[in-house]
Amino acid sequence: MPSSRRWRYGALLVLFTLVWFSNLQYPRLVKPDEGRYAEIPREMVATGNWLTPRLNDIKYFEKPALQYWATATAFTVFGDHEWTARLWSALCGYAGVLLAFFVGRRLFGEQAGLYSALVLGSSFLWVFIGHINTLDMGLSFFMMLALAGFLIAQTSASARTMRNAMLLAWAAMALAVLSKGLIGIVLPGTVLVAYSLMQRDFALWRRLHILAGLALFLLISAPWFIAVSLANPEFFQFFFIHEHFTRFLTKVHGRFHPWYAFIPILALGLMPWLLSFSPAMLQGWRTQAPVKAFQPRRFLWLWAVVIFLFFSVSDSKLPPYILPIFPALAWLIGDYLTRVSARALRWQLLFTFLLGALITAGVAIKYGDFPDPATPAPLYAAYAPWLLAAAAIWLAGVLAAIGFCQRQRIEAAVISVAAVGLISTQLVLAGHESLSPSSSSYDFAQQLKPHLKAGTPFYCLHMYDQTLPFYLKRTCTLVEYQGEMDFGLAHEPHKWIPTEAEFLANRARYRGAVVLMPPDNYTQLAAQHIPMRLLARDTRRVAVSLE
Repeated sequence: MPSSRRWRYGALLVLFTLVWFSNLQYPRLVKPDEGRYAEIPREMVATGNWLTPRLNDIKYFEKPALQYWATATAFTVFGDHEWTARLWSALCGYAGVLLAFFVGRRLFGEQAGLYSALVLGSSFLWVFIGHINTLDMGLSFFMMLALAGFLIAQTSASARTMRNAMLLAWAAMALAVLSKGLIGIVLPGTVLVAYSLMQRDFALWRRLHILAGLALFLLISAPWFIAVSLANPEFFQFFFIHEHFTRFLTKVHGRFHPWYAFIPILALGLMPWLLSFSPAMLQGWRTQAPVKAFQPRRFLWLWAVVIFLFFSVSDSKLPPYILPIFPALAWLIGDYLTRVSARALRWQLLFTFLLGALITAGVAIKYGDFPDPATPAPLYAAYAPWLLAAAAIWLAGVLAAIGFCQRQRIEAAVISVAAVGLISTQLVLAGHESLSPSSSSYDFAQQLKPHLKAGTPFYCLHMYDQTLPFYLKRTCTLVEYQGEMDFGLAHEPHKWIPTEAEFLANRARYRGAVVLMPPDNYTQLAAQHIPMRLLARDTRRVAVSLE
């Protein structure tokens, strides 16, 4: 690689790193996921029990422990802050962008590697999920690493490289399982079966190193599942049956959406590369290697399509579920961009600009319809300048890229689009702090902390606020509320009070206790002349001290 190009890559990497990690601390943790996945590791550190995950001191078996351990380690080393709570997601997203470069370069050439990294590192959904504390980025990175190992193994002429790459893929699938469950191996396996049947290529199964790979997979993934099952006999049925088969096949979690729900999410998540998606997918389907040879582009095509369809037919849907397809799409789009003409790219960017302008206009027109009682209009008014700045930068960058295409400078155009994609998404994320009085409990916790001494009993009546325990650094006793802790409470019933009537009947025992409740419940208790002193309130909750 020429020294000038090496310096250019180095400068891009430094700038990308600075922007990527720039705002992990700024926004307060957002309910529900960020609070939940910060509180579980906080309790691990506080109690010293890193085996059995607990939420609000109640057994919580919905997900495996890898990210909890990573975040608990960050808390132990650096303290429990917003940025340490988000650090694992940010590191996984960042590592995925680097991996996109190195694997794209190996498979399709140096220019494709650069473009693949730029596409992934600026796609809205990848950047967004890479900066919030949820489990999807860790899962997506390890699935990406498994995909990368498999692709390198199947395209390598060296037996040693093939073996090592496949062992890396097996290890990555084990870490994906420890990140979010069985989909970490089920989805790659499903894509492999689909490819084998479609291509009638069963010889590749002899190159999977199945015996050594399974041994490594089990060595990494099995110990925690065995240990937590021995300590908690109820774990196996809940985690493997309820959280996988019941969640996928039923509407038990209330996350049902139509089969096409992921189409608009994919379209928004791929911005600003949406217009390159269709030609890249078409090119990826066409074989460009001898018919009997392994087809990496077609495998990437199937990876994206099969996983997208898998979640589309599920009765449980959330926007981040399709994140694992984005690395495959980035490699396909990056490869396509090495072949696109300046004229074709200019037209794609022109329509991208018009689409962005329409989205901006639509948001501006409908923005006044967003406020609700829990999130009043002044909060949205404070967020508006951030969104306008993001839109302005995004549109200006796409216009600049169109100008570069006019001068036949495709690489400059791609870098320009990637830069504004990353920066504008970061502005959207940073500006969300304007909504934190509604979406987070930080401000409310500051009001409440002076009244919650170390020995003060703390109860949550008819509600549980996911971010509040993290900011208060303590748990609460639930009263007539279970939510997602219903399974844990069924096995630890002594850790809650089932009814409000039972709680109020014994309120003399709770004199001086702090009680958190929705505003409507506060109004009802005040009407009953329950002795209590108001401590803190906002649009979503009220805290009182029982007198």
